[in-house]
Amino acid sequence: MAMKIYTKTGDTGETGLFGGQRVPKDALRIEAYGGVDEVNSAIGMVQSMPRPEKLVPMLAQIQHDLFIVGADLATPRVQAGMHIERVEAAHSDVLEQYIDELEVELPPLRTFILPGGTPTASHLHFARTVCRRAERNVVSLSRMDDIGDAVLMYMNRLSDFLFVAARYANHAAGEAEIPWVSSRNTAVKK
Repeated sequence: MAMKIYTKTGDTGETGLFGGQRVPKDALRIEAYGGVDEVNSAIGMVQSMPRPEKLVPMLAQIQHDLFIVGADLATPRVQAGMHIERVEAAHSDVLEQYIDELEVELPPLRTFILPGGTPTASHLHFARTVCRRAERNVVSLSRMDDIGDAVLMYMNRLSDFLFVAARYANHAAGEAEIPWVSSRNTAVKK
């Protein structure tokens, strides 16, 4: 039997966590894993674009791992009997390997850069900012509830990866990065 898309259980502004607990849809836990879903969608947009072949399997793995992050956040650790896969330090280790693999091909970063460049790089920069917002929500949740350390580490490392992936996308396309220039270094004309 196919899964129904509408259940009508959220019509009053509540949703269910794994395990059955009902919470308001604007609860911090929902904001946290909703933000993770936004990051996944932003990466999905990148996957629909022309992009360097090296990024394709990396981004695909990350999308799968983000489902684990979301399920982890949707399942309170105090929930007895719930056997779901939790985020572990090994998930962040994979992101570090991806970062190292991409950085080998990049020129050293000597200044801040503006987000932009190719459409793919621009979308990766956007995904990074969505990831940072999701990370802030996860940090807020961690102050109220035990979510473990691995999710926080993963979200931080993921934004690092997305930054490097954006640089890599520009580099692979031969697109120069745009350095940020402080207004102190330029004359302001009136």
